[in-house]
Amino acid sequence: MPLPSSLKSSIPKKLETIDALFRDAGLRTSRRGKLARRAGFARFEPVASKDLTRSVPEPCRAPNGVEWLPVEGWDLPWLWCGFSTRVGGVSRAYCADGARGELNLGFTPSDEREAVIRNRRSLAEAVTGSATTPLVTLRQFHSNLIVRATAADAARLTPRKADGQMTDEVGILLAVQTADCVPVLVADRRQRAVAAFHAGWRGTVKRIVECGIGQMRIAFGSRPRDLVAAIGPGIGACCYAVGEEVLSEFESQFEYGRVLFREVDDAEAVRRRYPLLFMTQRAPGHSPMGPRLHVDLIEANRRQLIAAGVQPGSIQVVGGCTQCSRKLFFSHRGSHGHTGRMMGVIGIR
Repeated sequence: MPLPSSLKSSIPKKLETIDALFRDAGLRTSRRGKLARRAGFARFEPVASKDLTRSVPEPCRAPNGVEWLPVEGWDLPWLWCGFSTRVGGVSRAYCADGARGELNLGFTPSDEREAVIRNRRSLAEAVTGSATTPLVTLRQFHSNLIVRATAADAARLTPRKADGQMTDEVGILLAVQTADCVPVLVADRRQRAVAAFHAGWRGTVKRIVECGIGQMRIAFGSRPRDLVAAIGPGIGACCYAVGEEVLSEFESQFEYGRVLFREVDDAEAVRRRYPLLFMTQRAPGHSPMGPRLHVDLIEANRRQLIAAGVQPGSIQVVGGCTQCSRKLFFSHRGSHGHTGRMMGVIGIR
């Protein structure tokens, strides 16, 4: 039975009312039968992951076989610094049968403790010239807690619980462990003080780098204009898919938070042909298919350094993406949690 003309004429107005309710709720409608998405997520300009990939640096090979990344342009004769890779150690836990050993630097459940100790000595030798240089590590827990390190900390059976450390003491090597999170090293050229920070997304939201530079100012009298910083290898924006709760955290803390995110969809052609493949009950960013939010932790920490007063020209971005380059780096996500640990290290000769 056909609809009365009076009812037909009222439908467009009712649809406008419904559309207005959707807009007020932060949603949008689709007139082509596609699923509606949150407006906030949809406002990102879609990109392909390959467009966000950073170039992979060429590692330096030490005489003992360890491959590590120096910081280009840091011509400070009193400074030790660098970032490890997974190449050049004796660990067998994470490499294929018959492959050469690897440089796992974390006391992980799958690896032998003695192998990790030998690897740590090899890294110290590669960076400082001596395998006996004391290495100070931390029990990291994704915080913004920073401690002042001394030589006594290197002899602790249980490392101190923190995600950053700083020192002006000569002869020790500060270390932070990573396997996707971002390592950040800072040196004061005038006061000869150094710091190392472990910045995953939680630590980044908690402003660990900004807090650390503030503590260097208090402890050593550091001036931001005298600081140089290096951001080491971590998971890149090309691979780091997250949920919308991470976007909300960044937007709540940083006025530039939204700039750090992209909507990445490498399956658009498949989506158009087979849309039902992409229907999922998982939260945005946690589905293996479809558009996902990606965050750039490297850029986030670069911006924190600038916000703390470090000159942009004094900041070096050293590493590539740990998940893209798994032959060179350990990646927690890329290996589904079964992986070793790398280190960013810094110290005063």
